[in-house]
Amino acid sequence: MRAIVTTKYGPPDVLELTDVEKPIPLDNQVLVKIHASSLNFGNLVLLRGEPFLARFAFGLFKPKYTIPGGDVSGVVEAVGKAVTQFQPGDEVFGDLSGCGWGGFAEYVAVPESALAIKPTNLSFEEAAAVPMAGVTALQSLRDKGKIQSGQKVLINGASGGVGTFAVQIAKSFGAEVTGVCSTRNLDILKSLGADYCLDYTKEKFSQTKTSYDLILGVNGHQPISDYKRALSPNGTFVHVGGSGAQMFQAMVQGPFVSMTGKQKLGTFLQRANQKDLLFLKELLEAGKVKPVIDRSYKLSELPEAFRYFEEGHAQGKVVITV
Repeated sequence: MRAIVTTKYGPPDVLELTDVEKPIPLDNQVLVKIHASSLNFGNLVLLRGEPFLARFAFGLFKPKYTIPGGDVSGVVEAVGKAVTQFQPGDEVFGDLSGCGWGGFAEYVAVPESALAIKPTNLSFEEAAAVPMAGVTALQSLRDKGKIQSGQKVLINGASGGVGTFAVQIAKSFGAEVTGVCSTRNLDILKSLGADYCLDYTKEKFSQTKTSYDLILGVNGHQPISDYKRALSPNGTFVHVGGSGAQMFQAMVQGPFVSMTGKQKLGTFLQRANQKDLLFLKELLEAGKVKPVIDRSYKLSELPEAFRYFEEGHAQGKVVITV
């Protein structure tokens, strides 16, 4: 089969499209013929080996996982004898980040727990845009942020992959949602149901008179003090992604603030979870959440897709068709 392979850390140019052996599923595995995948921040970490601490999980001197790619959608081609949830012909989607990656290829063999039946109203490309970003948004809002109906929620970086899902999921929980984005993305946020949209080129969320019960920092370079200033007295800030300096502040200052006051500040790391995939499937099929796709690239164009993704201006997700 054809796959994208990387044997060293570096820029997108280290990615090579080549022929590799097609996997054979083990007893507890499902063989999936991949139709589409998508890019996430985790793919950048796996590509470049940065931040350096990530190498303790991904390989200290070279990538432990030679075929990157976490999100997938496709069709089950074969199943191991111990598999009970799927059968050949099933259309599935899933997150491979917890079981060896391998999504940038024509086939992958993975444990059945990494997959769920694809939402019936989504194309393969749309389904591939969901798993990592959608579960990240869900877990950060529900599990870490303890979102409640009627709360005022601010999402900084609302027009990106995680942000577009977060806006819609927060609305599905009954929250009043304010999205922060640039001028060109205002219409996208309005179409996703955001109650208010802040154009960061004209207005800073930390300088408005509104305070928020829950803030999701999906990207940006603001100091943690800006988020703290915008929180209500009992509010919660969840750092999902952003600059290295911002992450460091969240990890170091967050626990101190949380212990010494009523505000809660912390960081969040997504965990692949089949149960949450099924939760998202229900939201997607009910029309409460829809993926936003910026651009689509062929597997052979993956280096170009990475270069565009690294610019940080994607509206929603960048999808790879296989």
